[in-house]
Amino acid sequence: MVDTTLVRKAMSELAYQDQNPMELYYPEIAEITKVNQFTELEKWYEITLPNGRDLGHQPGQFVQVSLFGVGEAPISITSSPTKKSAFELCVRNVGMLTDKLHLLDVGSNLGIRGPFGKGFNIDAFRGKDVLIVGGGIGIVPLRSLINYIIDNRQEFGRLIICYGAKSPKELLFADELKLWESDPEIEYHVTVDNIIPEWKGHVGVITTLFPNIELDLENTIAAVVGPPIMYKFVLMALKTKQLPDENIYLSLERRMKCGVGKCGHCQINQSYVCQEGPVYHYPDIKNLPEAI
Repeated sequence: MVDTTLVRKAMSELAYQDQNPMELYYPEIAEITKVNQFTELEKWYEITLPNGRDLGHQPGQFVQVSLFGVGEAPISITSSPTKKSAFELCVRNVGMLTDKLHLLDVGSNLGIRGPFGKGFNIDAFRGKDVLIVGGGIGIVPLRSLINYIIDNRQEFGRLIICYGAKSPKELLFADELKLWESDPEIEYHVTVDNIIPEWKGHVGVITTLFPNIELDLENTIAAVVGPPIMYKFVLMALKTKQLPDENIYLSLERRMKCGVGKCGHCQINQSYVCQEGPVYHYPDIKNLPEAI
């Protein structure tokens, strides 16, 4: 018979991403403490780990969310690391697991593994002007970075937010958008593709916001997250403005599955998005046609 005590001791001595290996594969039971319906498809959740433990994530990382008997899915963390006692997720209802998740309310439990992946390199952003480019649900992981910058405002230069959605009703975080718009320290620009009578703002794809924005090219770092089709045109627009490739970071949308680089489900050439991403420095992947 195998001595499980010795097995656990041996596993605890292994180092992997600075985590106990058991924690990589076994979900931790967490509790939903707040819920807010944003749109027909998106719901926001505040999640609390046992004893109010800090998740300890970086902006841009994700967690694996599981419902026992249903499955598991990767979900981007939308709260800033400065929020210590809980973390936040914004979930789009697009499949069986997210459909079941949308039925849960305050007090319900779910499984959490993570955080996983590489987030935004905060050190590269510190002391710089920051250009945020978020398309659709891409604003979800970017909100973590935005709120981190807001909470540490003195460490960064200009904060420029460009946010685009298909229609006004699909804009997320409505209350915060109003705060960003009214904050004199934030340069907030928003656009929608499809106009409705009550919309008085800009209409057009997100790159149509760029001509009106002046950048300090050597001192500006861009963070880009959105649907795959958006990257090609945003990168072209940034090149037109002559922003150096070295100043661009982006997060790739790939279906992560295991979160620990074992299944290969998220592999792009030789890169595992769940490990080396989802946030990449653009020069590292610009020659990979499979990536963008």
